[in-house]
Amino acid sequence: MKKFRFPLRPVAVVRAHVELRAREILAAAIHTYAEAEERLASTRMRIARLEDGLFSNRGHLFRATEAAELYRIYRSERQAEIGVERGVIEARDVMEKRRGEYIEAHRQLDVINRLEEGARGRHRAEALRMEQAQIDETAGYAMSRRSALS
Repeated sequence: MKKFRFPLRPVAVVRAHVELRAREILAAAIHTYAEAEERLASTRMRIARLEDGLFSNRGHLFRATEAAELYRIYRSERQAEIGVERGVIEARDVMEKRRGEYIEAHRQLDVINRLEEGARGRHRAEALRMEQAQIDETAGYAMSRRSALS
């Protein structure tokens, strides 16, 4: 029997490349999202320290200029936090979009792989059937020789 040849092999190769590229893009998006989360955590830690500074000295000597400057820095950090939160939301949206693209690419590759497995199974069954037919034919010849010789 001739060697197995899957006619959709070029499609499988292209889909494998698309799936690999989609996986790499997803990994980059996940990395970007993780960095955005780290920036947000860092910003929130700075804000917590500033809040401590704002509220810890309430019972002590009040210096209006220091308090005003601290409050100005606090407001600017809060504004920065809003921008960083927007970045996290955008990074999460991009990550989810890339995840969907990867899942679709993986699904398309999986379809081709399942088709190939089915074709291989049918080819193997056909080869076994042909081999069994040859064995039966050989056994039939041997049996007819034995009966002719007797």
